[in-house]
Amino acid sequence: MITGAYYALLLQKLQEGIKTNGVLNKEGFGVGEKIVLITFISAVILMTILGNLLVMVAVCRDRQLRKIKTNYFIVSLAFADLLVSVLVMPFGAIELVQDKWIYGEMFCLVRTSLDVLLTTASILHLCCISLDRYYAICCQPLVYRNKMTPLRIALMLGGCWIIPTFISFLPIMQGWNSIGILDLIEKRKFSKDSNSTYCIFMVNKPYAITCSVVAFYIPFFLMVLAYYRIYITAREHARQIGVLQRAGAPADHRHQHPDQHTTHRMKTETKAAKTLCIIMGCFCLCWAPFFITNVVDPFINYTVPGQLWTAFLWLGYINSGLNPFLYAFLNKSFRRAFLIILCCGDEKYRRPSILGQTVPCSTTTINGSTHVLSGCSTVSKFLLLFCNRPVPV
Repeated sequence: MITGAYYALLLQKLQEGIKTNGVLNKEGFGVGEKIVLITFISAVILMTILGNLLVMVAVCRDRQLRKIKTNYFIVSLAFADLLVSVLVMPFGAIELVQDKWIYGEMFCLVRTSLDVLLTTASILHLCCISLDRYYAICCQPLVYRNKMTPLRIALMLGGCWIIPTFISFLPIMQGWNSIGILDLIEKRKFSKDSNSTYCIFMVNKPYAITCSVVAFYIPFFLMVLAYYRIYITAREHARQIGVLQRAGAPADHRHQHPDQHTTHRMKTETKAAKTLCIIMGCFCLCWAPFFITNVVDPFINYTVPGQLWTAFLWLGYINSGLNPFLYAFLNKSFRRAFLIILCCGDEKYRRPSILGQTVPCSTTTINGSTHVLSGCSTVSKFLLLFCNRPVPV
């Protein structure tokens, strides 16, 4: 009910922008363009709100999902992305369509600070998820239990929320980001042609570099390193599964199909590579253009067009809508929990354990420890987000 009322109010405000601005202004959009823009933005916001709400409700209602440590990061990530869709996107959408800022200078600073805080928190959560999976998949089970203790998880989650405050509310409210460029900001804040005021956020060189390194480049480097190591380990797992399968097969069967296991392993390695490429590809596609521009713009005298800034910023916002699909919807346990919620607890989607019944399995020794290989016929199922079996807890 609250989400529906909020969404209806947003649509009303966006539609008022069409009536207020007429058919076409000098730098704005025509009526047809605004209708397309409203439809697109509304779809992005609605998808982000519903997707992240569903993730949070699923974990809160499902006891099995709460047992998996990684899901604490996923819930916190969903909460950050939900706040982005509720506290940041709507005001940006209204300003974009109405071609003016109507909420005053102080709320402009608050909204900008929330923007930086929440989007940075979202990115840091993605980094923590990659590190959690690295420890779960690439290290021995005992190492994972020692590394990912409840206290350490709490500290990592706290860091995801506290660190962004040092590059958002603190410097923005103190005006550190605008030192040396105040005249330029004031000039762009007002439009003489349309007599409108805008919520302008510009940054000087020190802030641009510091903010971009903390919010994007360091997490990006750690994510690439972690997922690369995960892929290498997954390939090794696949090779050892192939050895065990060949060892357990009848001798005549092994001679009849010499290339069967090799072909299967190649297919599963390719699938794992595609999985990791999708995760990193979506992250880079959504945020790299914005943060590259954020660093370059101060060094080229702020000549990047405003329309390009807006496009790159909304591309980053879209990442908050994609995260539920990348980190939850592709997980069998989450999908089953979603079906139970959406189908009002239909019994056919329930089973005694979300993790299912155990089946006879093989084991292998990797990194000096014994790993269960049952139920994971593909390399990608060793990855936590696609595996029907939780990591050691």
